[in-house]
Amino acid sequence: MQEVTAKMNTVELDGKDLPAYCPHPAMPLWSSHPRVYLDVASTGQAKCPYCGTVYRLAPGAVVHAH
Repeated sequence: MQEVTAKMNTVELDGKDLPAYCPHPAMPLWSSHPRVYLDVASTGQAKCPYCGTVYRLAPGAVVHAH
């Protein structure tokens, strides 16, 4: 489940939330930008090049191969 921390502009993801993309469904429509897929599986986190939102894997998240 995606958990959004507005204070830090961070989205915490579980393995089942992959592949990660931004904007995520909880973002307001006015802040939309083109969808971009982010590789969080290799480093544990990634930053959206459009809005700066940081996506990171939750501690203990299991990433499944596709």
